[in-house]
Amino acid sequence: MELQLWIYYALAILILTATPGPNLLLSITTSVSSGFSSSIYTVLGGVFATVGIMTLSFTGLGVIIASSEVLFNIIKYLGAMYLIYLGYKAFTSKEENYNFDTNNIITSKDKISLFLKGFIVASSNPKAIVFFIALFPQFIDPNSSMLLQYFILVGTFVVPEIFWLLLYAYLGAKSSNWFLEKGRAKFFNRITGGVFIGAGVLLSTSNKT
Repeated sequence: MELQLWIYYALAILILTATPGPNLLLSITTSVSSGFSSSIYTVLGGVFATVGIMTLSFTGLGVIIASSEVLFNIIKYLGAMYLIYLGYKAFTSKEENYNFDTNNIITSKDKISLFLKGFIVASSNPKAIVFFIALFPQFIDPNSSMLLQYFILVGTFVVPEIFWLLLYAYLGAKSSNWFLEKGRAKFFNRITGGVFIGAGVLLSTSNKT
């Protein structure tokens, strides 16, 4: 891959990863409600899922999913249902206040749960597969090593993705003092619940184009 081509790709990815989406919202809400340390595991889960999507798209397996109406819709509706479920849980939460101790140790069970939540949210949008299938050919040189280009493309995505998600999570943690005030947890849960439900509804009505 030529340097100029990589720069164009890196700029596109930088803008893409900075754009708000369900992953970013999940990172912020986890950080605000459970602390920054907890959000790290949702971030890792989301990044791991996206790398999987990129791998499918790069190897051509994503074409099978993208071209199959049945597989596309199965992923889409399952993802939409999960986002709506997260929104419903937040919206109907009875929690009035956030009371977490940043010194608390996160158990292995908590880590797995947080990781899976991030993984499911990130992998719930089949349009990501379509996006990368359309994006990769613009930057792949058929005369160069495909394996090397794969690592370059994925690595260039992973670094800014982790950076932005952790940055927003960190800012969320810093603003948690405001949300720790009595009664504000309920307000925050209503807002984030509504956003997740809205994201789920939008996903359910999306198509491949």
